[in-house]
Amino acid sequence: MKPVMHHVWKRLHQRLHRTPPPRPQRSHSGCADHVAVPPSPVAKRVPPTLLVSRLYQPSNLKDVGQDTRLSGEMSCRSQRLMQQAGLIHPSNPGCYYYLPATVRSMEKLVRVIDQEMQGIGGQKLDMPSLCSADLWRTSERWDLMGKELFCLKDRHGADYCLGPTHEEAVTTLVAHQAMLSYKQLPLLLYQITRKFRDEPKPKFGLLRGREFYMKDMYSFDMSEEAAYQTYESVIAAYHRVFARLGLRCIQVQADTGNIGGKLSHEFQLPADIGEDRLLMCGSCSFSANVETMTSDNNKCPACQTGILRESKGIEVGHTFYLGQKYSHVFKANFINSQNKQSVVEMGCFGLGVTRILAAAIEVMSTDEGIRWPGLITPYQVCVLLPKKGSKADEATASAEELLHILGENLPQLRGEVVLDDRTQMTIGKRLKDAARLGYPYVIVVGQGALEDSPRFEVICQQTGEAMFLSKDGLLDLLGRVETV
Repeated sequence: MKPVMHHVWKRLHQRLHRTPPPRPQRSHSGCADHVAVPPSPVAKRVPPTLLVSRLYQPSNLKDVGQDTRLSGEMSCRSQRLMQQAGLIHPSNPGCYYYLPATVRSMEKLVRVIDQEMQGIGGQKLDMPSLCSADLWRTSERWDLMGKELFCLKDRHGADYCLGPTHEEAVTTLVAHQAMLSYKQLPLLLYQITRKFRDEPKPKFGLLRGREFYMKDMYSFDMSEEAAYQTYESVIAAYHRVFARLGLRCIQVQADTGNIGGKLSHEFQLPADIGEDRLLMCGSCSFSANVETMTSDNNKCPACQTGILRESKGIEVGHTFYLGQKYSHVFKANFINSQNKQSVVEMGCFGLGVTRILAAAIEVMSTDEGIRWPGLITPYQVCVLLPKKGSKADEATASAEELLHILGENLPQLRGEVVLDDRTQMTIGKRLKDAARLGYPYVIVVGQGALEDSPRFEVICQQTGEAMFLSKDGLLDLLGRVETV
Protein backbone atom coordinates (compact mmCIF):
# COMPACT_ATOMS: atom_id res chain seq x y z
CA MET A 1 0.00 0.00 0.00
CA LYS A 2 2.85 2.42 0.83
CA PRO A 3 4.25 2.69 -2.73
CA VAL A 4 0.74 3.29 -4.09
CA MET A 5 0.00 5.99 -1.50
CA HIS A 6 3.37 7.59 -2.26
CA HIS A 7 2.37 8.07 -5.90
CA VAL A 8 -1.07 9.39 -4.94
CA TRP A 9 0.38 11.99 -2.58
CA LYS A 10 3.02 12.91 -5.15
CA ARG A 11 0.35 13.64 -7.80
CA LEU A 12 -1.74 15.58 -5.29
CA HIS A 13 1.31 17.67 -4.27
CA GLN A 14 2.06 18.44 -7.94
CA ARG A 15 -1.56 19.46 -8.56
CA LEU A 16 -1.64 21.79 -5.57
CA HIS A 17 1.67 23.44 -6.37
CA ARG A 18 1.49 23.65 -10.16
CA THR A 19 2.00 27.08 -11.69
CA PRO A 20 -1.40 28.76 -12.11
CA PRO A 21 -2.43 29.88 -15.61
CA PRO A 22 -1.82 33.54 -16.39
CA ARG A 23 -4.66 35.83 -15.37
CA PRO A 24 -6.30 37.65 -18.27
CA GLN A 25 -5.24 41.29 -18.56
CA ARG A 26 -8.00 43.89 -18.57
CA SER A 27 -8.19 46.28 -21.48
CA HIS A 28 -9.23 49.89 -21.00
CA SER A 29 -12.76 48.89 -21.94
CA GLY A 30 -12.99 46.64 -18.90
CA CYS A 31 -13.13 43.47 -21.02
CA ALA A 32 -10.65 40.66 -20.52
CA ASP A 33 -8.11 40.19 -23.30
CA HIS A 34 -8.14 36.72 -24.85
CA VAL A 35 -5.71 34.23 -23.34
CA ALA A 36 -5.14 30.99 -25.22
CA VAL A 37 -5.81 28.04 -22.92
CA PRO A 38 -4.85 24.60 -24.18
CA PRO A 39 -7.78 22.18 -24.31
CA SER A 40 -7.99 19.66 -21.51
CA PRO A 41 -7.54 15.96 -22.26
CA VAL A 42 -11.26 15.51 -21.58
CA ALA A 43 -12.16 18.18 -24.14
CA LYS A 44 -10.06 16.39 -26.77
CA ARG A 45 -12.10 13.23 -26.30
CA VAL A 46 -15.45 14.95 -26.93
CA PRO A 47 -16.58 13.86 -30.41
CA PRO A 48 -16.86 16.81 -32.80
CA THR A 49 -19.89 15.26 -34.47
CA LEU A 50 -23.31 14.34 -33.13
CA LEU A 51 -23.45 10.55 -33.13
CA VAL A 52 -26.72 8.66 -33.43
CA SER A 53 -25.41 6.08 -30.98
CA ARG A 54 -25.14 8.81 -28.33
CA LEU A 55 -28.49 10.52 -28.87
CA TYR A 56 -31.06 9.79 -26.18
CA GLN A 57 -33.94 8.81 -28.41
CA PRO A 58 -34.93 5.34 -27.22
CA SER A 59 -37.46 3.44 -29.28
CA ASN A 60 -37.65 0.56 -26.80
CA LEU A 61 -39.29 2.31 -23.83
CA LYS A 62 -41.84 0.18 -22.03
CA ASP A 63 -45.38 0.94 -23.17
CA VAL A 64 -46.80 1.97 -19.80
CA GLY A 65 -50.22 2.29 -21.42
CA GLN A 66 -50.61 -1.48 -21.38
CA ASP A 67 -51.20 -1.72 -17.65
CA THR A 68 -52.30 1.74 -16.47
CA ARG A 69 -55.08 4.20 -17.06
CA LEU A 70 -53.15 5.45 -20.08
CA SER A 71 -54.51 2.50 -22.03
CA GLY A 72 -57.83 4.37 -22.20
CA GLU A 73 -56.34 7.22 -24.22
CA MET A 74 -57.22 7.34 -27.89
CA SER A 75 -54.33 7.13 -30.31
CA CYS A 76 -53.67 8.89 -33.59
CA ARG A 77 -50.89 8.93 -36.19
CA SER A 78 -48.79 11.66 -34.53
CA GLN A 79 -49.01 10.02 -31.09
CA ARG A 80 -48.09 6.60 -32.46
CA LEU A 81 -45.19 7.86 -34.56
CA MET A 82 -43.78 10.07 -31.81
CA GLN A 83 -43.90 7.30 -29.21
CA GLN A 84 -42.43 4.70 -31.57
CA ALA A 85 -39.58 7.04 -32.50
CA GLY A 86 -38.76 7.83 -28.88
CA LEU A 87 -39.78 11.49 -29.18
CA ILE A 88 -42.30 11.45 -26.34
CA HIS A 89 -43.13 9.03 -23.56
CA PRO A 90 -46.35 8.95 -21.48
CA SER A 91 -46.08 9.85 -17.80
CA ASN A 92 -49.56 10.41 -16.40
CA PRO A 93 -52.86 10.68 -18.30
CA GLY A 94 -52.46 13.66 -20.62
CA CYS A 95 -48.84 14.29 -19.56
CA TYR A 96 -45.67 13.34 -21.42
CA TYR A 97 -41.92 13.33 -21.21
CA TYR A 98 -40.57 15.44 -24.09
CA LEU A 99 -37.34 13.76 -25.13
CA PRO A 100 -34.30 15.68 -26.48
CA ALA A 101 -35.19 15.61 -30.19
CA THR A 102 -38.68 16.93 -29.41
CA VAL A 103 -37.23 19.68 -27.23
CA ARG A 104 -34.95 20.71 -30.11
CA SER A 105 -37.96 20.94 -32.42
CA MET A 106 -39.96 22.90 -29.86
CA GLU A 107 -37.11 25.34 -29.30
CA LYS A 108 -36.95 26.01 -33.03
CA LEU A 109 -40.70 26.55 -33.16
CA VAL A 110 -40.41 28.96 -30.24
CA ARG A 111 -37.74 30.90 -32.15
CA VAL A 112 -40.06 31.23 -35.15
CA ILE A 113 -42.89 32.44 -32.90
CA ASP A 114 -40.55 34.84 -31.07
CA GLN A 115 -39.43 36.37 -34.36
CA GLU A 116 -42.98 37.01 -35.52
CA MET A 117 -44.31 38.24 -32.16
CA GLN A 118 -41.38 40.56 -31.61
CA GLY A 119 -41.66 41.70 -35.22
CA ILE A 120 -45.02 43.33 -34.35
CA GLY A 121 -43.77 44.79 -31.08
CA GLY A 122 -44.36 41.90 -28.69
CA GLN A 123 -42.30 41.84 -25.48
CA LYS A 124 -41.64 38.53 -23.82
CA LEU A 125 -42.16 37.96 -20.12
CA ASP A 126 -42.83 35.03 -17.81
CA MET A 127 -45.75 34.87 -15.38
CA PRO A 128 -46.30 32.52 -12.43
CA SER A 129 -48.01 29.21 -13.14
CA LEU A 130 -49.41 29.29 -9.60
CA CYS A 131 -52.35 31.73 -9.80
CA SER A 132 -54.30 33.11 -6.85
CA ALA A 133 -57.94 32.11 -6.69
CA ASP A 134 -58.76 35.67 -5.57
CA LEU A 135 -57.95 36.97 -9.07
CA TRP A 136 -60.13 34.34 -10.70
CA ARG A 137 -62.99 35.02 -8.30
CA THR A 138 -62.73 38.74 -9.11
CA SER A 139 -63.17 37.99 -12.82
CA GLU A 140 -65.92 35.46 -11.94
CA ARG A 141 -64.11 32.69 -13.78
CA TRP A 142 -63.23 30.53 -10.76
CA ASP A 143 -66.65 28.87 -10.85
CA LEU A 144 -67.12 29.33 -14.61
CA MET A 145 -64.04 27.25 -15.46
CA GLY A 146 -64.98 24.75 -12.74
CA LYS A 147 -63.41 21.32 -13.08
CA GLU A 148 -61.10 22.42 -15.91
CA LEU A 149 -58.90 24.09 -13.28
CA PHE A 150 -56.23 22.19 -11.36
CA CYS A 151 -56.94 23.63 -7.91
CA LEU A 152 -54.85 23.39 -4.74
CA LYS A 153 -54.42 24.97 -1.32
CA ASP A 154 -51.23 26.13 0.30
CA ARG A 155 -50.33 25.41 3.94
CA HIS A 156 -52.24 28.50 5.02
CA GLY A 157 -55.46 27.36 3.35
CA ALA A 158 -55.30 29.85 0.47
CA ASP A 159 -56.73 28.67 -2.86
CA TYR A 160 -54.71 28.58 -6.07
CA CYS A 161 -54.92 27.09 -9.53
CA LEU A 162 -52.32 26.08 -12.09
CA GLY A 163 -52.81 28.61 -14.86
CA PRO A 164 -54.58 27.40 -18.01
CA THR A 165 -54.48 31.02 -19.23
CA HIS A 166 -53.32 34.35 -17.77
CA GLU A 167 -55.81 37.14 -18.50
CA GLU A 168 -56.30 37.91 -14.81
CA ALA A 169 -52.60 37.82 -13.98
CA VAL A 170 -51.38 40.03 -16.83
CA THR A 171 -54.19 42.58 -16.39
CA THR A 172 -53.36 42.87 -12.69
CA LEU A 173 -49.70 43.38 -13.59
CA VAL A 174 -50.54 46.27 -15.95
CA ALA A 175 -53.02 47.72 -13.44
CA HIS A 176 -50.18 48.04 -10.91
CA GLN A 177 -48.46 50.53 -13.24
CA ALA A 178 -50.21 53.65 -11.99
CA MET A 179 -48.94 56.08 -14.63
CA LEU A 180 -49.17 54.09 -17.88
CA SER A 181 -49.17 56.68 -20.67
CA TYR A 182 -51.00 56.53 -23.98
CA LYS A 183 -47.58 57.07 -25.55
CA GLN A 184 -46.60 53.58 -24.33
CA LEU A 185 -49.52 51.94 -26.12
CA PRO A 186 -50.06 49.58 -27.81
CA LEU A 187 -48.44 47.30 -25.26
CA LEU A 188 -48.09 43.65 -26.30
CA LEU A 189 -46.90 41.24 -23.62
CA TYR A 190 -46.49 37.53 -24.28
CA GLN A 191 -45.05 34.38 -22.79
CA ILE A 192 -44.37 30.82 -23.91
CA THR A 193 -44.83 28.48 -20.99
CA ARG A 194 -46.48 25.37 -19.61
CA LYS A 195 -50.24 25.47 -19.16
CA PHE A 196 -52.49 23.14 -17.22
CA ARG A 197 -56.05 22.04 -17.92
CA ASP A 198 -57.87 19.14 -16.30
CA GLU A 199 -59.14 17.49 -19.45
CA PRO A 200 -61.76 14.85 -18.60
CA LYS A 201 -60.55 12.55 -21.39
CA PRO A 202 -57.02 13.27 -22.59
CA LYS A 203 -56.40 11.80 -26.04
CA PHE A 204 -54.33 11.97 -29.20
CA GLY A 205 -51.00 12.48 -27.44
CA LEU A 206 -49.89 16.11 -27.53
CA LEU A 207 -53.05 17.19 -29.34
CA ARG A 208 -55.20 17.12 -26.22
CA GLY A 209 -53.38 16.83 -22.93
CA ARG A 210 -53.52 18.14 -19.40
CA GLU A 211 -50.11 19.75 -19.48
CA PHE A 212 -48.91 21.56 -22.58
CA TYR A 213 -46.92 24.51 -23.92
CA MET A 214 -48.68 27.58 -25.22
CA LYS A 215 -47.82 31.07 -26.43
CA ASP A 216 -50.26 33.57 -24.95
CA MET A 217 -50.07 37.27 -25.86
CA TYR A 218 -52.09 40.10 -24.31
CA SER A 219 -52.54 43.48 -25.95
CA PHE A 220 -53.40 46.84 -24.35
CA ASP A 221 -54.64 49.73 -26.51
CA MET A 222 -56.08 53.21 -26.00
CA SER A 223 -59.20 52.77 -28.16
CA GLU A 224 -61.36 50.22 -29.92
CA GLU A 225 -60.01 51.31 -33.28
CA ALA A 226 -56.41 50.86 -32.13
CA ALA A 227 -57.27 47.51 -30.54
CA TYR A 228 -58.75 46.24 -33.81
CA GLN A 229 -55.58 47.31 -35.63
CA THR A 230 -53.50 45.34 -33.13
CA TYR A 231 -55.87 42.38 -33.56
CA GLU A 232 -55.31 42.41 -37.33
CA SER A 233 -51.52 42.71 -36.93
CA VAL A 234 -51.43 39.62 -34.70
CA ILE A 235 -53.60 37.68 -37.13
CA ALA A 236 -51.21 38.61 -39.95
CA ALA A 237 -48.26 37.43 -37.80
CA TYR A 238 -50.03 34.11 -37.18
CA HIS A 239 -50.45 33.60 -40.93
CA ARG A 240 -46.71 34.26 -41.36
CA VAL A 241 -45.87 31.66 -38.70
CA PHE A 242 -47.86 28.96 -40.47
CA ALA A 243 -46.62 30.00 -43.91
CA ARG A 244 -43.01 29.68 -42.73
CA LEU A 245 -43.82 26.21 -41.42
CA GLY A 246 -45.42 25.23 -44.71
CA LEU A 247 -48.73 24.45 -43.03
CA ARG A 248 -52.13 25.15 -44.59
CA CYS A 249 -53.99 26.90 -41.80
CA ILE A 250 -57.55 28.20 -42.06
CA GLN A 251 -58.79 31.22 -40.09
CA VAL A 252 -62.41 30.69 -39.02
CA GLN A 253 -64.93 32.68 -37.00
CA ALA A 254 -65.24 31.22 -33.52
CA ASP A 255 -67.11 31.41 -30.25
CA THR A 256 -65.53 33.48 -27.47
CA GLY A 257 -66.24 30.75 -24.90
CA ASN A 258 -65.18 31.23 -21.29
CA ILE A 259 -62.44 33.69 -22.31
CA GLY A 260 -65.11 36.19 -23.29
CA GLY A 261 -64.96 39.31 -25.44
CA LYS A 262 -66.54 40.69 -28.59
CA LEU A 263 -64.70 38.91 -31.40
CA SER A 264 -62.88 35.61 -31.85
CA HIS A 265 -61.13 33.59 -34.55
CA GLU A 266 -59.59 30.14 -34.55
CA PHE A 267 -56.70 28.89 -36.67
CA GLN A 268 -57.41 25.36 -37.82
CA LEU A 269 -55.30 22.72 -39.57
CA PRO A 270 -57.65 20.54 -41.66
CA ALA A 271 -57.37 16.92 -40.47
CA ASP A 272 -59.67 13.92 -40.34
CA ILE A 273 -59.08 13.39 -36.61
CA GLY A 274 -59.81 17.05 -35.84
CA GLU A 275 -62.36 17.58 -33.10
CA ASP A 276 -63.71 20.85 -34.52
CA ARG A 277 -66.34 20.91 -37.24
CA LEU A 278 -65.74 23.67 -39.76
CA LEU A 279 -67.98 25.17 -42.42
CA MET A 280 -66.30 26.71 -45.48
CA CYS A 281 -67.83 28.47 -48.45
CA GLY A 282 -66.92 27.24 -51.91
CA SER A 283 -67.49 30.66 -53.49
CA CYS A 284 -65.89 33.14 -51.06
CA SER A 285 -63.43 33.20 -48.16
CA PHE A 286 -66.05 32.75 -45.43
CA SER A 287 -65.32 30.01 -42.89
CA ALA A 288 -66.57 29.38 -39.39
CA ASN A 289 -66.72 26.89 -36.57
CA VAL A 290 -70.11 25.14 -36.52
CA GLU A 291 -70.53 26.40 -32.94
CA THR A 292 -71.00 29.97 -34.20
CA MET A 293 -73.72 29.19 -36.74
CA THR A 294 -77.30 29.80 -35.64
CA SER A 295 -78.99 28.36 -38.70
CA ASP A 296 -79.05 24.93 -40.30
CA ASN A 297 -79.14 26.58 -43.72
CA ASN A 298 -76.10 25.54 -45.78
CA LYS A 299 -76.08 28.79 -47.78
CA CYS A 300 -73.14 31.10 -47.08
CA PRO A 301 -74.21 34.06 -44.87
CA ALA A 302 -71.46 36.25 -46.38
CA CYS A 303 -71.91 35.97 -50.16
CA GLN A 304 -75.45 34.52 -50.06
CA THR A 305 -74.71 32.33 -53.08
CA GLY A 306 -72.02 29.85 -52.04
CA ILE A 307 -72.74 26.52 -50.38
CA LEU A 308 -71.11 25.74 -47.04
CA ARG A 309 -69.20 22.48 -46.90
CA GLU A 310 -68.21 20.78 -43.67
CA SER A 311 -64.75 19.50 -42.75
CA LYS A 312 -62.78 18.76 -39.60
CA GLY A 313 -59.86 20.64 -38.14
CA ILE A 314 -57.31 20.76 -35.32
CA GLU A 315 -57.33 24.09 -33.49
CA VAL A 316 -53.76 25.38 -33.21
CA GLY A 317 -54.39 29.06 -32.48
CA HIS A 318 -57.09 31.35 -31.11
CA THR A 319 -57.49 35.13 -31.02
CA PHE A 320 -59.91 37.22 -28.94
CA TYR A 321 -60.83 40.90 -28.86
CA LEU A 322 -61.65 41.32 -25.17
CA GLY A 323 -62.56 44.99 -25.01
CA GLN A 324 -62.71 46.07 -21.36
CA LYS A 325 -63.92 42.74 -19.93
CA TYR A 326 -60.84 42.34 -17.70
CA SER A 327 -59.33 45.83 -17.71
CA HIS A 328 -62.49 47.35 -16.21
CA VAL A 329 -62.69 44.75 -13.43
CA PHE A 330 -59.01 45.03 -12.47
CA LYS A 331 -58.79 48.80 -13.08
CA ALA A 332 -56.11 48.64 -15.76
CA ASN A 333 -56.04 52.31 -16.76
CA PHE A 334 -53.79 54.64 -18.74
CA ILE A 335 -53.31 58.41 -18.90
CA ASN A 336 -54.81 59.68 -22.16
CA SER A 337 -53.79 62.69 -24.26
CA GLN A 338 -56.08 64.91 -22.12
CA ASN A 339 -54.12 63.80 -19.03
CA LYS A 340 -57.11 61.85 -17.73
CA GLN A 341 -57.44 58.22 -16.72
CA SER A 342 -59.07 55.88 -19.22
CA VAL A 343 -59.60 52.11 -19.31
CA VAL A 344 -57.43 50.17 -21.76
CA GLU A 345 -58.88 48.00 -24.52
CA MET A 346 -57.53 44.44 -24.52
CA GLY A 347 -57.02 41.45 -26.76
CA CYS A 348 -55.56 38.00 -26.11
CA PHE A 349 -53.93 35.66 -28.59
CA GLY A 350 -52.94 32.02 -28.13
CA LEU A 351 -50.82 29.55 -30.10
CA GLY A 352 -50.59 25.91 -29.00
CA VAL A 353 -46.86 25.20 -29.25
CA THR A 354 -46.95 21.47 -28.53
CA ARG A 355 -50.21 21.15 -30.43
CA ILE A 356 -48.70 22.78 -33.54
CA LEU A 357 -45.81 20.33 -33.31
CA ALA A 358 -48.09 17.28 -33.09
CA ALA A 359 -50.62 18.60 -35.59
CA ALA A 360 -47.87 19.22 -38.16
CA ILE A 361 -46.68 15.64 -37.77
CA GLU A 362 -50.29 14.46 -38.00
CA VAL A 363 -50.99 16.14 -41.34
CA MET A 364 -47.55 15.86 -42.99
CA SER A 365 -46.37 12.35 -42.05
CA THR A 366 -46.89 8.94 -43.59
CA ASP A 367 -47.85 5.87 -41.60
CA GLU A 368 -44.23 4.70 -41.85
CA GLY A 369 -42.35 7.83 -40.85
CA ILE A 370 -42.42 11.36 -39.50
CA ARG A 371 -42.27 14.34 -41.83
CA TRP A 372 -41.46 17.65 -40.17
CA PRO A 373 -41.91 21.23 -41.27
CA GLY A 374 -38.41 21.99 -42.55
CA LEU A 375 -37.67 24.84 -40.14
CA ILE A 376 -38.40 22.85 -37.00
CA THR A 377 -37.02 19.40 -37.76
CA PRO A 378 -34.75 18.33 -34.87
CA TYR A 379 -31.80 17.69 -37.24
CA GLN A 380 -31.55 18.57 -40.91
CA VAL A 381 -29.05 15.97 -42.14
CA CYS A 382 -28.15 12.38 -41.25
CA VAL A 383 -24.96 10.85 -42.69
CA LEU A 384 -24.77 7.04 -42.81
CA LEU A 385 -21.37 5.39 -42.48
CA PRO A 386 -20.74 2.16 -44.43
CA LYS A 387 -21.42 -1.12 -42.64
CA LYS A 388 -18.37 -2.41 -40.85
CA GLY A 389 -16.66 -5.13 -42.88
CA SER A 390 -18.52 -4.30 -46.11
CA LYS A 391 -16.86 -3.54 -49.44
CA ALA A 392 -17.51 0.16 -48.87
CA ASP A 393 -15.94 0.17 -45.40
CA GLU A 394 -12.95 2.08 -46.75
CA ALA A 395 -15.22 5.04 -47.48
CA THR A 396 -15.42 5.88 -43.76
CA ALA A 397 -12.56 8.36 -44.20
CA SER A 398 -14.55 10.04 -46.99
CA ALA A 399 -17.49 10.42 -44.62
CA GLU A 400 -15.29 12.14 -42.04
CA GLU A 401 -13.92 14.46 -44.74
CA LEU A 402 -17.47 15.21 -45.89
CA LEU A 403 -18.53 16.18 -42.37
CA HIS A 404 -15.57 18.54 -42.15
CA ILE A 405 -16.46 20.13 -45.50
CA LEU A 406 -20.09 20.61 -44.48
CA GLY A 407 -19.05 22.22 -41.20
CA GLU A 408 -16.58 24.56 -42.88
CA ASN A 409 -18.78 25.66 -45.78
CA LEU A 410 -22.33 25.61 -44.37
CA PRO A 411 -22.31 27.40 -41.00
CA GLN A 412 -26.12 27.35 -40.80
CA LEU A 413 -25.93 23.55 -40.56
CA ARG A 414 -23.52 23.41 -37.62
CA GLY A 415 -25.23 21.33 -34.96
CA GLU A 416 -27.78 20.16 -37.55
CA VAL A 417 -25.85 17.15 -38.93
CA VAL A 418 -25.82 13.77 -37.19
CA LEU A 419 -23.62 10.81 -38.04
CA ASP A 420 -25.19 7.35 -37.90
CA ASP A 421 -22.17 5.50 -36.55
CA ARG A 422 -24.02 2.24 -35.84
CA THR A 423 -21.85 0.40 -38.34
CA GLN A 424 -22.83 -3.00 -36.93
CA MET A 425 -26.23 -2.45 -38.60
CA THR A 426 -26.97 -2.69 -42.30
CA ILE A 427 -27.50 0.42 -44.40
CA GLY A 428 -31.07 -0.77 -45.06
CA LYS A 429 -31.96 -0.95 -41.37
CA ARG A 430 -30.50 2.48 -40.72
CA LEU A 431 -32.33 3.92 -43.72
CA LYS A 432 -35.60 2.67 -42.21
CA ASP A 433 -34.71 4.36 -38.91
CA ALA A 434 -33.88 7.59 -40.73
CA ALA A 435 -37.19 7.50 -42.59
CA ARG A 436 -39.06 6.86 -39.35
CA LEU A 437 -37.36 9.79 -37.60
CA GLY A 438 -37.83 12.12 -40.55
CA TYR A 439 -34.42 13.66 -41.21
CA PRO A 440 -35.08 15.86 -44.28
CA TYR A 441 -31.80 14.78 -45.92
CA VAL A 442 -30.08 11.41 -45.59
CA ILE A 443 -26.60 11.00 -47.09
CA VAL A 444 -25.38 7.45 -47.70
CA VAL A 445 -21.61 7.10 -47.90
CA GLY A 446 -21.00 4.02 -50.05
CA GLN A 447 -18.98 2.74 -52.98
CA GLY A 448 -19.50 5.96 -54.91
CA ALA A 449 -17.41 7.83 -52.35
CA LEU A 450 -14.37 5.77 -53.35
CA GLU A 451 -14.46 6.81 -57.01
CA ASP A 452 -11.97 9.29 -58.49
CA SER A 453 -14.81 11.84 -58.51
CA PRO A 454 -16.58 10.91 -55.26
CA ARG A 455 -20.36 10.72 -55.33
CA PHE A 456 -22.80 10.46 -52.44
CA GLU A 457 -26.33 9.13 -52.45
CA VAL A 458 -28.74 11.74 -51.09
CA ILE A 459 -32.31 10.90 -50.14
CA CYS A 460 -34.78 13.77 -49.73
CA GLN A 461 -37.32 12.45 -47.24
CA GLN A 462 -40.09 14.93 -48.06
CA THR A 463 -40.25 13.87 -51.71
CA GLY A 464 -38.74 10.39 -51.54
CA GLU A 465 -36.34 11.42 -54.30
CA ALA A 466 -32.86 9.85 -54.35
CA MET A 467 -29.92 11.31 -56.27
CA PHE A 468 -26.15 10.93 -56.55
CA LEU A 469 -24.24 14.16 -56.04
CA SER A 470 -20.64 15.28 -55.99
CA LYS A 471 -19.34 17.27 -53.01
CA ASP A 472 -20.02 20.50 -54.87
CA GLY A 473 -23.52 19.34 -55.78
CA LEU A 474 -24.15 18.37 -52.17
CA LEU A 475 -22.95 21.77 -50.92
CA ASP A 476 -25.24 23.48 -53.42
CA LEU A 477 -28.25 21.42 -52.31
CA LEU A 478 -27.72 21.77 -48.58
CA GLY A 479 -26.70 25.41 -48.92
CA ARG A 480 -30.34 26.17 -49.75
CA VAL A 481 -31.61 24.63 -46.47
CA GLU A 482 -33.20 27.27 -44.27
CA THR A 483 -32.65 27.07 -40.51
CA VAL A 484 -33.84 29.13 -37.59
